[in-house]
Amino acid sequence: MANAAPATEPATPKAGWVLYDGTCGICRRFMGLVRGTLERRGFALEPLQAPWVNARLKLTEEELLRDLLLLTADGALYRGADAYLYAMRRIWYAWPAGVLFMLPGLHGLFARAYRWFADNRYRFSGTCALPERGGD
Repeated sequence: MANAAPATEPATPKAGWVLYDGTCGICRRFMGLVRGTLERRGFALEPLQAPWVNARLKLTEEELLRDLLLLTADGALYRGADAYLYAMRRIWYAWPAGVLFMLPGLHGLFARAYRWFADNRYRFSGTCALPERGGD
């Protein structure tokens, strides 16, 4: 297979990895849109389904695919809404929103909105006719 993911962990990027659900059309499309922005800030993007990801994180499949994950270069792991907020605070034009949604009350609202979307992402992908598998 020409596009098979490496079984061994790639070199650690400067800031870390943003790990997304490669079977979700919306997730793949969004990561395609923000790839350049994140890469300029030292992040690499990888699907959660890459073999090295589960080997490194040692999560059940359900835990692994539940949320977007952000694994920093120093090994800290952020999940879901907190992963988005971590990345947002490193992008100058998203920084104000990242800080705002860290405030008590707003953080909970952001986390609930993320959870609702994440739990329904395949439904949205199907409605939008975005393919669930394959390349961009």
